[in-house]
Amino acid sequence: MVFNSIYSDQMSRYYALRSASLSDSARKHELCYLRRFDAYAATRLKSYGGITEAFISEWMGTLSGKSSSVENEVIVIRQFLNFIRLSGERVFLPSVPKVRDDYVPYIFSDMELDRIFQAADNVIQKDPKADPYLVVEFPVILRLLYSCGLRIGETLKINMQDVDLENGILRMVNTKGDKHRLVPMSSGMTDILTSYCMAMGLSGKNTGWLFPASRSDSHISDKAVKRRFETILRDNGIRPERRRKHERGPCLHCMRHVFAFKSYAQAERHGRHLNDAIPFLSIYLGHEGINETARYLKFSSELFPESVEAFGDFMSGLLPEVDYGA
Repeated sequence: MVFNSIYSDQMSRYYALRSASLSDSARKHELCYLRRFDAYAATRLKSYGGITEAFISEWMGTLSGKSSSVENEVIVIRQFLNFIRLSGERVFLPSVPKVRDDYVPYIFSDMELDRIFQAADNVIQKDPKADPYLVVEFPVILRLLYSCGLRIGETLKINMQDVDLENGILRMVNTKGDKHRLVPMSSGMTDILTSYCMAMGLSGKNTGWLFPASRSDSHISDKAVKRRFETILRDNGIRPERRRKHERGPCLHCMRHVFAFKSYAQAERHGRHLNDAIPFLSIYLGHEGINETARYLKFSSELFPESVEAFGDFMSGLLPEVDYGA
């Protein structure tokens, strides 16, 4: 393994020792971090003894990306610097930064949603390799993700025995975290699903996939659904501006975020407190707890200023004012 700084020999020995106990994925990440630190040191250190607090502070100032990734990079380099200390050299060890929740979902605007659904309903099948069922199934799948906040994986695995069109309920079985839950649908979504089942010859059946593949006994491929969605986004110019690399861009999973946001906004419009709405929303989405659901309620203040203001009013009622002049 070739490194270029004055610590190339120590870095090679260290990486060789670490590689023996790491998985392939961990080795790749560690090598990436070591190479970046090596490149930084190669341009700034010409002699030993230069890894001071000032040097480390400047190096940490160059780190960017998701806070958990920055934390992992600092941990790797800190371990390497400890390895150097064994040779007797004095080096400054960086403190490990705290991880913050910097996950930012992409929330489609109403205008973008209109374009997405219109494109989904008017797709012309051009790829002969694509499953012909996808033309009929994709618009319905998309509406289930949007109106019920389902995950794409659990949606495609719905079996006809778990579809209750009479009462408008989907039974989600063995979903993420081995959870089971009932998902009530709106009357509009129930009507759409009823019409779809009639068109696909699924009405009255209590076995088989809700979204079958045409060329196998399996359900439609999630890759095929995601490719179709990505094509719609690209054709309609839907992409984030000034997106940082750790932020989630527009993707199929963002429909779940849109559902969570709109559910919160609807509850707020009807005068229901956030404390009352989130537990129900958490159960409906199949989350492990309300903290996971809270991450879904992070959204752009530029897209939804009125909701940010409402949320601020709600929070101001929880935090008492402090008279600093008292």
